[in-house]
Amino acid sequence: MIKPLVAIVGRPNVGKSTFFNRIVGKRVSIVEDTPGVTRDRIYADAEWLNYHFTLVDTGGIDLASEDVLLSQMRAQAQIAIDTADVILFMVDAKQGLTAADEEVADFLRRFKKRVILIVNKVDNYPKLDNYYDFYALGLGDPWAVSAGQALGLGDVLDEIVSHFPEESRGDEEEDILHIAVVGKPNVGKSSLVNTILREERVIVSDIPGTTRDAIDTPFQEGEDRYTIIDTAGLRKRGRIEDESIERYSVIRTLTAIRRCDVALVLVDAQQGVTEQDTKIAGYVHEEGKSSIIIVNKWDLIEKQTNTMEKMRKQVLSDLSFMDYSPVHFISAKTGQRTQKILDMVKANYAEATKRIPTGLLNDALGDATAAIQPPSDKGRRLRIYYMTQVGVKPPHFVLFVNDPELMHFSYLRYLENYLRKTFGFSGTPIKFSLRARGEKGGRMK
Repeated sequence: MIKPLVAIVGRPNVGKSTFFNRIVGKRVSIVEDTPGVTRDRIYADAEWLNYHFTLVDTGGIDLASEDVLLSQMRAQAQIAIDTADVILFMVDAKQGLTAADEEVADFLRRFKKRVILIVNKVDNYPKLDNYYDFYALGLGDPWAVSAGQALGLGDVLDEIVSHFPEESRGDEEEDILHIAVVGKPNVGKSSLVNTILREERVIVSDIPGTTRDAIDTPFQEGEDRYTIIDTAGLRKRGRIEDESIERYSVIRTLTAIRRCDVALVLVDAQQGVTEQDTKIAGYVHEEGKSSIIIVNKWDLIEKQTNTMEKMRKQVLSDLSFMDYSPVHFISAKTGQRTQKILDMVKANYAEATKRIPTGLLNDALGDATAAIQPPSDKGRRLRIYYMTQVGVKPPHFVLFVNDPELMHFSYLRYLENYLRKTFGFSGTPIKFSLRARGEKGGRMK
């Protein structure tokens, strides 16, 4: 199942982030420290009436400002709008209708997307101060809410999910495998998509500032059904610095990553793994997605003895947090080795959805702890009572222990490697939760 994307937009300081946190159910951290990755956390999953969707918060849109930071925020918001299924246009009841609101409304009409107008900060709800003024925007009935006091949110959520396809409700479909082709601009993503589809696709968008959308293309290979998601960079415009271009390209890529089952992470063979490659691969790893590292443009590399193996080791060293992923060398331009990719995708997906019976898991756990004892601290030794698998995509295991604080990262890494040696799990990250006896939750590792 592909989750619908809902974008919250509006001019600055109308309460978008407060609304975002209310719907998500928690305060979402902006920056998360992950090895090799610094990520702006503006996406979060949400659920209402058994509909599952992804909510994205954006910076304020100020169309008149020439300020560099505000122009970057405007570009970021445009990408969110460009990829959204439903747009929430938020205005401020306390400030009333402004000329800036009218400019944003005109801006949104260009995209021909479903727009829901939300009048925020109606704190004396249900008295609707300034409510009727917003009909002048021509975007239908305004919805009055107070994100700060959590008033009126249920009605708005009912309206949002009414525009979702019915298939976004309930359990995920298992019969269509979604593949995201991700990487920095000009690494050969679209060429690879065209090679896999065996046809040229029209991928140019008329939307100002973009070269193309993230494009979903369903196709079938034998009895297997797929949707391949192509992602794109941005056109270099004079007022946006290169760093900004890369940042917004990554935001768009993140959308595709969250929606996929298997990610093909493309790396340019001539450039090797760059900082931006590391960030994109880090997103894939952090989202728990199965992955294949694709080294493209291999036809342009001068070969010597063991050139491929040396490059493989270098790539896995540079992307050490993804050392579980297979590395595959191709030329999207000539089609070299591209015919193997779908078989690798299916194999990866099988590993990511693999379930191990509890009995076999605990046999392996016993062998692992017998070979190397669990760590101890100040005379107290970690005891692992048993392990069970509680999820897939990625495989997720719960370890029941005497004290989670006694688990050292290095020993958890050892257990992960032992599981991989015993059961496989190639191409997919593995998640662990530690739970003390009698504890209902679990600490994620």
